[in-house]
Amino acid sequence: MGKADMIAQQIGTAAHLAISSDHGFSKKLVQSIELIAGFGIKGDAHAGETVQHLSRVRQDPSQPNLRQVHLIHAELFGELAAKGFCVKPGDLGENITTSGIDLLSLGQGTLFKIGPQVELQVTGLRNPCTQIENFMPGLLKQVAIKTPSGLVRKAGIMTIVAQGGIVRAGDAIEIVPPSGPHIPLERV
Repeated sequence: MGKADMIAQQIGTAAHLAISSDHGFSKKLVQSIELIAGFGIKGDAHAGETVQHLSRVRQDPSQPNLRQVHLIHAELFGELAAKGFCVKPGDLGENITTSGIDLLSLGQGTLFKIGPQVELQVTGLRNPCTQIENFMPGLLKQVAIKTPSGLVRKAGIMTIVAQGGIVRAGDAIEIVPPSGPHIPLERV
């Protein structure tokens, strides 16, 4: 069984959902979110067809928004707790906290089917930034780990909304790998 076959069998859950209408760092937990195809989460500051992250808007406001929905795996919080960091869902600015999915192993173009309607397409890794260090001193080194082969980014993944609808906390997530070779995720 190849890696794509193993990934195709991953089923997890959207354990927690969070949004924020402003560009603050952490997001507020909610029970459901409405996703709009090609746009993002209704009411979230990072929703839009073009880039909404303030640092990227300053560079070029016309670039496409490849960071419409941010996902982090809940298992990361356990890793961080073992190192003395108390991080909860929504704290790192993610919209969906997943459970049971190895997000960082997925390839570019992977689809997430969430609940009865929603489809998200993976665009890449979140690039951990100094806001994480400002949120909790020492945390950045835990989610952006320097290794001899390069930087390992563990602060989640970014997606775009391929098909909209409502997602509720606890909805199942099915992983559908793209056809073709596995293309590892890079920062977006």
